[in-house]
Amino acid sequence: MVETPESNRESAEARNQGAGMSAPEAKLWFVREVLPLEAALMQYLRHNWRNESDLVDIRQDVYARVFAAALQEIPHATKAFVFATARNTLINRVKHERIVPIEAASDLELGTAPSEDPGPERQLIARDELRRLHDAVQRLPARCGEAFTLQQVEGLSRREIAVHMGIAEKTVKRHLEDAVRALADIVYGEPANARKRP
Repeated sequence: MVETPESNRESAEARNQGAGMSAPEAKLWFVREVLPLEAALMQYLRHNWRNESDLVDIRQDVYARVFAAALQEIPHATKAFVFATARNTLINRVKHERIVPIEAASDLELGTAPSEDPGPERQLIARDELRRLHDAVQRLPARCGEAFTLQQVEGLSRREIAVHMGIAEKTVKRHLEDAVRALADIVYGEPANARKRP
Protein backbone atom coordinates (compact mmCIF):
# COMPACT_ATOMS: atom_id res chain seq x y z
CA MET A 1 0.00 0.00 0.00
CA VAL A 2 1.37 3.40 -0.99
CA GLU A 3 1.06 6.08 1.68
CA THR A 4 -0.59 9.26 0.55
CA PRO A 5 -1.16 12.46 2.52
CA GLU A 6 -4.74 11.27 3.00
CA SER A 7 -3.70 7.87 4.39
CA ASN A 8 -1.22 9.61 6.75
CA ARG A 9 -4.01 11.92 7.92
CA GLU A 10 -6.33 8.94 8.45
CA SER A 11 -3.73 7.08 10.51
CA ALA A 12 -3.13 10.21 12.61
CA GLU A 13 -6.87 10.53 13.18
CA ALA A 14 -7.08 6.86 14.17
CA ARG A 15 -4.30 7.40 16.73
CA ASN A 16 -6.09 10.43 18.14
CA GLN A 17 -9.26 8.38 18.55
CA GLY A 18 -7.79 5.95 21.07
CA ALA A 19 -5.22 3.92 19.15
CA GLY A 20 -1.75 3.46 20.64
CA MET A 21 1.44 5.26 19.62
CA SER A 22 4.80 4.08 18.45
CA ALA A 23 7.64 4.56 20.94
CA PRO A 24 9.08 7.64 19.13
CA GLU A 25 5.62 9.24 18.96
CA ALA A 26 5.03 8.43 22.62
CA LYS A 27 8.35 10.07 23.55
CA LEU A 28 7.42 13.24 21.67
CA TRP A 29 3.95 13.26 23.26
CA PHE A 30 5.50 12.68 26.69
CA VAL A 31 7.93 15.59 26.32
CA ARG A 32 5.24 17.88 24.91
CA GLU A 33 2.31 16.98 27.18
CA VAL A 34 3.57 15.32 30.39
CA LEU A 35 6.90 16.92 31.32
CA PRO A 36 5.42 20.45 31.55
CA LEU A 37 3.21 19.10 34.37
CA GLU A 38 6.22 18.11 36.50
CA ALA A 39 6.10 21.08 38.90
CA ALA A 40 2.40 20.57 39.61
CA LEU A 41 2.91 16.81 39.91
CA MET A 42 5.73 17.24 42.44
CA GLN A 43 3.60 19.70 44.41
CA TYR A 44 0.76 17.15 44.45
CA LEU A 45 3.12 14.38 45.57
CA ARG A 46 4.66 16.56 48.31
CA HIS A 47 1.18 17.42 49.54
CA ASN A 48 0.06 13.77 49.66
CA TRP A 49 3.16 11.79 50.67
CA ARG A 50 4.91 12.17 54.00
CA ASN A 51 8.38 10.85 53.09
CA GLU A 52 10.20 13.45 50.98
CA SER A 53 12.95 10.98 50.03
CA ASP A 54 10.42 8.81 48.13
CA LEU A 55 9.13 11.59 45.86
CA VAL A 56 11.60 11.19 42.98
CA ASP A 57 10.97 7.43 42.87
CA ILE A 58 7.22 7.95 42.94
CA ARG A 59 7.45 10.53 40.14
CA GLN A 60 9.45 8.11 38.01
CA ASP A 61 6.92 5.35 38.70
CA VAL A 62 4.11 7.69 37.60
CA TYR A 63 6.04 8.61 34.44
CA ALA A 64 6.69 4.95 33.60
CA ARG A 65 3.00 4.07 34.01
CA VAL A 66 1.86 7.06 31.95
CA PHE A 67 4.32 6.25 29.16
CA ALA A 68 3.35 2.57 29.10
CA ALA A 69 -0.33 3.50 28.96
CA ALA A 70 0.31 5.92 26.09
CA LEU A 71 1.84 3.11 24.06
CA GLN A 72 -1.51 1.31 24.37
CA GLU A 73 -3.88 4.26 24.04
CA ILE A 74 -3.45 8.01 23.90
CA PRO A 75 -5.01 9.66 26.96
CA HIS A 76 -7.66 12.19 25.95
CA ALA A 77 -7.02 14.52 28.93
CA THR A 78 -3.31 14.32 29.72
CA LYS A 79 -3.32 16.33 32.97
CA ALA A 80 -6.25 14.41 34.44
CA PHE A 81 -4.66 11.12 33.39
CA VAL A 82 -1.27 12.00 34.95
CA PHE A 83 -2.84 13.02 38.25
CA ALA A 84 -5.15 9.98 38.34
CA THR A 85 -2.07 7.81 37.75
CA ALA A 86 -0.24 9.64 40.54
CA ARG A 87 -3.16 9.11 42.92
CA ASN A 88 -3.34 5.40 42.07
CA THR A 89 0.42 5.06 42.50
CA LEU A 90 0.22 6.61 45.97
CA ILE A 91 -2.67 4.31 46.91
CA ASN A 92 -0.67 1.28 45.76
CA ARG A 93 2.33 2.41 47.80
CA VAL A 94 0.20 2.81 50.92
CA LYS A 95 -1.22 -0.68 50.45
CA HIS A 96 2.27 -2.07 49.85
CA GLU A 97 3.64 -0.45 53.04
CA ARG A 98 0.93 -2.12 55.12
CA ILE A 99 1.99 -5.60 53.96
CA VAL A 100 4.26 -7.40 56.45
CA PRO A 101 6.79 -9.82 54.92
CA ILE A 102 6.24 -13.49 55.85
CA GLU A 103 9.71 -13.69 57.47
CA ALA A 104 8.88 -10.79 59.79
CA ALA A 105 5.35 -12.04 60.47
CA SER A 106 6.60 -15.46 61.67
CA ASP A 107 8.04 -13.86 64.82
CA LEU A 108 4.89 -11.89 65.62
CA GLU A 109 1.70 -12.95 67.32
CA LEU A 110 -0.59 -11.80 64.52
CA GLY A 111 -3.81 -12.42 66.45
CA THR A 112 -3.00 -9.92 69.21
CA ALA A 113 -1.67 -6.99 67.15
CA PRO A 114 -3.78 -3.87 67.66
CA SER A 115 -5.30 -2.34 64.55
CA GLU A 116 -3.83 0.93 63.31
CA ASP A 117 -7.18 1.91 61.83
CA PRO A 118 -9.04 4.51 63.86
CA GLY A 119 -11.91 3.17 65.90
CA PRO A 120 -15.53 4.23 65.41
CA GLU A 121 -15.23 6.95 68.06
CA ARG A 122 -12.19 8.53 66.40
CA GLN A 123 -13.88 8.31 62.97
CA LEU A 124 -16.94 10.08 64.38
CA ILE A 125 -14.79 12.83 65.92
CA ALA A 126 -12.84 13.25 62.66
CA ARG A 127 -16.07 13.45 60.64
CA ASP A 128 -17.43 16.06 63.04
CA GLU A 129 -14.23 18.12 62.80
CA LEU A 130 -14.33 17.90 59.01
CA ARG A 131 -17.98 19.02 58.96
CA ARG A 132 -17.16 21.97 61.26
CA LEU A 133 -14.26 23.00 59.03
CA HIS A 134 -16.43 22.69 55.89
CA ASP A 135 -19.13 24.84 57.52
CA ALA A 136 -16.49 27.39 58.55
CA VAL A 137 -15.08 27.58 54.99
CA GLN A 138 -18.63 28.11 53.69
CA ARG A 139 -18.99 31.12 56.02
CA LEU A 140 -15.87 32.84 54.63
CA PRO A 141 -16.24 35.75 52.22
CA ALA A 142 -16.58 34.32 48.70
CA ARG A 143 -13.14 35.29 47.34
CA CYS A 144 -11.32 34.26 50.54
CA GLY A 145 -13.11 30.92 50.55
CA GLU A 146 -12.32 30.36 46.88
CA ALA A 147 -8.60 31.12 47.36
CA PHE A 148 -8.43 28.95 50.49
CA THR A 149 -10.14 26.01 48.75
CA LEU A 150 -7.91 26.30 45.67
CA GLN A 151 -4.82 26.18 47.87
CA GLN A 152 -5.81 23.63 50.50
CA VAL A 153 -8.05 21.29 48.48
CA GLU A 154 -6.78 21.66 44.92
CA GLY A 155 -3.14 22.14 45.94
CA LEU A 156 -2.57 25.18 43.72
CA SER A 157 0.27 27.64 44.33
CA ARG A 158 -0.39 31.33 44.91
CA ARG A 159 0.62 32.08 41.33
CA GLU A 160 -1.77 29.43 39.97
CA ILE A 161 -4.57 30.77 42.19
CA ALA A 162 -3.91 34.30 40.93
CA VAL A 163 -4.19 33.13 37.33
CA HIS A 164 -7.29 31.05 38.07
CA MET A 165 -9.05 33.90 39.90
CA GLY A 166 -7.76 36.66 37.61
CA ILE A 167 -6.20 38.67 40.44
CA ALA A 168 -2.72 39.70 41.60
CA GLU A 169 -0.56 37.36 43.68
CA LYS A 170 -0.49 39.91 46.51
CA THR A 171 -4.28 39.85 46.56
CA VAL A 172 -4.22 36.06 46.77
CA LYS A 173 -1.83 36.30 49.73
CA ARG A 174 -4.18 38.74 51.45
CA HIS A 175 -7.21 36.50 50.77
CA LEU A 176 -5.39 33.48 52.22
CA GLU A 177 -4.28 35.39 55.32
CA ASP A 178 -7.82 36.72 55.84
CA ALA A 179 -9.22 33.20 55.37
CA VAL A 180 -6.91 31.72 58.01
CA ARG A 181 -7.75 34.48 60.50
CA ALA A 182 -11.48 34.13 59.86
CA LEU A 183 -11.33 30.34 60.14
CA ALA A 184 -9.48 30.58 63.46
CA ASP A 185 -12.14 32.99 64.69
CA ILE A 186 -14.99 30.74 63.49
CA VAL A 187 -13.52 27.43 64.66
CA TYR A 188 -11.99 28.54 67.96
CA GLY A 189 -14.47 31.29 68.80
CA GLU A 190 -11.92 34.04 69.27
CA PRO A 191 -10.05 36.36 66.93
CA ALA A 192 -6.90 34.74 65.52
CA ASN A 193 -4.81 37.82 66.37
CA ALA A 194 -6.01 38.05 69.99
CA ARG A 195 -2.99 37.86 72.29
CA LYS A 196 -3.01 36.87 75.93
CA ARG A 197 -1.70 39.49 78.25
CA PRO A 198 0.64 38.46 81.09
